Amino acid sequence: MNERAAKDEAAADEVLEDEVAQTRPARGRTALRVLGAAELGSLLVLLGNLATVHSPAVSSAVGPLHGMLYLAVIVAALGVAGGRRGVWLSGLVPGVGGLLAERALRRSARRSATDA
Repeated sequence: MNERAAKDEAAADEVLEDEVAQTRPARGRTALRVLGAAELGSLLVLLGNLATVHSPAVSSAVGPLHGMLYLAVIVAALGVAGGRRGVWLSGLVPGVGGLLAERALRRSARRSATDA
């Protein structure tokens, strides 16, 4: 009876690990998409401010925010890259790195699925 319970518990743990492994890439893609869009938006605000009124208040508020978003994109890209060099290198591109890294991650996952 104890042996059977241990086998059932081990099987349940394996199922749980598989479910977690399947949701992890989707979370990474979502994080990169959200961070990338926010980074691009902050860059557009900075460039719009530069092209129009050049308000120091906007620059001092959005500039550091853009910098933090850029660093967050790099960290997120490194976190989900899983040894895929193209994913984290794409994350280094200022302004659109998060969106490029998400695209590279999606293409890599699609390529892996067709190879298997």
